[in-house]
Amino acid sequence: MLFKELVLQNFGPYVGRQVIDLSPIYDEELKPIILLGGMNGGGKTTLMDAIRLAFYGQRAQCSTRGNLNYSDFLEQCVSRQVKDLEETVIELAFEHIHDNDKVTFRIRRRWTRSPKNGKDELEIITDKWVGDKSLGETMTKTWDERVEQILPLGISNLFLFDGEQVKELAEQESPPSQVVEAIESLLGLELAERLATDLETLINRKRKNSASKKELETIEALEQKIDQLREEQEELEQEVKGLEREKIKAEYLEQQASDRFMTEGGKIAAEQMELAVEEKHINQQIEAKRQNLVQLAGDFLPLVLISPLLEAAHKQGRKELRVKDALIAQDVLLKRDEKLVAYLKDIALPSAKFKKIQAFLQEEQELIKQDLDPEFKSWLEVDAKTLAALDGVLTHKLPGQKEQARQQLGELDEQLEELTALEQKKQRAASPEAYKLLQIELQEAQKNLSQMVTEIEHKKKQVEGLGQTIKTLKKELEDYSRLTLDRKVNQDFIDSATKVQNTLTLFRERLTLKKLNKLEMEVTECFRYLLHKSDLVHRVAIEVDSFRISLYDPRGQAVPKHRLSAGEKQLLAIAFLWSLARVSGQNLPIAIDTPLGRLDSSHRNNLVERYFPAASNQVILLSTDTEIGAAEVEQLRDQNAIAREYLLEYNPKEQRTTIKSGYFF
Repeated sequence: MLFKELVLQNFGPYVGRQVIDLSPIYDEELKPIILLGGMNGGGKTTLMDAIRLAFYGQRAQCSTRGNLNYSDFLEQCVSRQVKDLEETVIELAFEHIHDNDKVTFRIRRRWTRSPKNGKDELEIITDKWVGDKSLGETMTKTWDERVEQILPLGISNLFLFDGEQVKELAEQESPPSQVVEAIESLLGLELAERLATDLETLINRKRKNSASKKELETIEALEQKIDQLREEQEELEQEVKGLEREKIKAEYLEQQASDRFMTEGGKIAAEQMELAVEEKHINQQIEAKRQNLVQLAGDFLPLVLISPLLEAAHKQGRKELRVKDALIAQDVLLKRDEKLVAYLKDIALPSAKFKKIQAFLQEEQELIKQDLDPEFKSWLEVDAKTLAALDGVLTHKLPGQKEQARQQLGELDEQLEELTALEQKKQRAASPEAYKLLQIELQEAQKNLSQMVTEIEHKKKQVEGLGQTIKTLKKELEDYSRLTLDRKVNQDFIDSATKVQNTLTLFRERLTLKKLNKLEMEVTECFRYLLHKSDLVHRVAIEVDSFRISLYDPRGQAVPKHRLSAGEKQLLAIAFLWSLARVSGQNLPIAIDTPLGRLDSSHRNNLVERYFPAASNQVILLSTDTEIGAAEVEQLRDQNAIAREYLLEYNPKEQRTTIKSGYFF
């Protein structure tokens, strides 16, 4: 399939008739990308809604519908500037193979501000004829069934998706319900379920044919009750889907309120008491450090200021003691040497030996005289005990206290910096009036989100309760039919049908494993290709029941999803959607709204280079100027991947958007 043209007339901000050529064929060459640029609020999402609405009408999952009924939603889509009787029109032309023939279809939906019967008028136009009638006339009557053969609603979210959908898929451990439904539809799992249901219907029909009037009334009453409960369950499921879409918006608004609360000083204002306690604690620590420094200043620490003088005094004292000792030693040794020389003469020591001893004694006396500098003056008159005390101060006490003071001063500086930062933080706190407004806004957003979550959970429990009741009634119907009617029905048929049901169950299990195995390989290949980081993930596994994704590294060890960055998680989500589209075997167009939200430059580059040109034969990108900027658009142009470029220019005064050729850059 290829989209060829989208026409909007008085739809949302698109006033008047505006036409977008969506053909990816340019100069007889396939260039897959159709690039539409627009600022936030300029009508990009409206284009996505138009495509969904054209295909599915009342069943379309549009972004702004919420819980509105179809009539109110259509009225809401009409441009504000048009008169009540002016028509709003959506036309989508696309090319598709029908009965091995290439056919151009044009879906046209039209309505006024107060739509007739609460619905739009649908018309399918084709360029082919069947007998005397246009193929389109035949399809118009059965379009809801026909569109399921062209682009089933169940898998449309795999081809028409936006940044919020990618964000939701990236953050959740298991895929959301709409993606699970798309996976089951895509893998063909609902086919086995449908066959089993049809077989059960056939068995019941067989049983009814042999039932008495009273028995038939009982069976029909049970079946009516089951059908009624199923309708209620389907309505509730649709409400849950609508609420889940509203929940995404509520989460966005809550995040915005939370961000404003943080950036505009609301959080700081809310923490005033804690900040005051923290400030008091820091001041106490600062005072304790200052008291420690005062104690050190009252001990030996001030002597650091005159440490050079103390070291000089220590040196002088040591020298004075040596001189004093030398004077005492000189007199004693001279007397001893004289006695020794006299004794050696008396014992008639040989002359050679006597001269050697006499020379030795003279050398010793010269050494003593060296310590007796005639110019040296003794002015300290220090004793050995005092000098030892001074040595202890210089060697141990002063260095120790100096290191303590250095450490205390360092810690004091750090705490003073903390105190300064805390005071600056307090200055950024919102005023009481602004804080109150920020708090009210945040509380309302949180309350709204909480109510939304509670309501969704309540609805889901109701759905589960109805499902359990239906299951009980079906069991009651089955038991009644079996006990009352099976004796009248051909037992061979019942036995055969049971075997077929068992076979269908086994078929579904094996089909699931086979399809999931292929999907796992595709997701692994796509994710590694987009990530361009082969050593992070070696294999992707998908659980059978929940379709939860698990990642494994080259050593077979599990890689927790929280280890991935926000950008890597989004690439994984895109790889998952891309793989599902590839496994489907359907070469359908892909439309992406806000394709690069929250991605850093490297991950953006990977998507621009590797995903957009290869995702499909037709890729419609709806982007702001910050997502696909000048560098990205030049890269796509260099790859020869863009067929057409459009700019959605929104005029806030007139509240209308005009579609022009060209992009931002």
